[in-house]
Amino acid sequence: MTGHHLAELNVATLKFPLDDPRMIDFTDNLKPINALAERSAGYVWRLVDEVGLDATSLRPFGDNVIINLSVWADREALRDYVYRSGHLEFLRRRTDWFERPRDPMMVMWWIPAGHRPSLDEALARLRLLRENGPTPQAFTMREHHLPAGLEAPSGV
Repeated sequence: MTGHHLAELNVATLKFPLDDPRMIDFTDNLKPINALAERSAGYVWRLVDEVGLDATSLRPFGDNVIINLSVWADREALRDYVYRSGHLEFLRRRTDWFERPRDPMMVMWWIPAGHRPSLDEALARLRLLRENGPTPQAFTMREHHLPAGLEAPSGV
């Protein structure tokens, strides 16, 4: 998908503060899981705070909600990282650390290659998804869209 990259934002409501001992398996693995993402085929970029490690200190939804914002070459690259790498073990354990979401917790959208989405842009896309459901401007892994102007291959 030359010319386009896939941006994704996910949010998670913490069951406990990050410094709580019950979060140790999550917090101890943030750096290795982020490093795994960065080594993954199709990884482009991720948002980090001023310290440069991760985005857990950025709390646009309040103290008990953390975010992750990243950019990938395409949907397949993101899917491979999420579901076909060591990340999957932690995804399966998400209920150990996070509340079950009532609203969509992940949104994806296409951006021009080279663009780095701001947190405000990502939050606006999540709002669009929550208000309108999946659209070409804000969609999910299950109900995705191709970049504007690209047609699905026949048989898809």
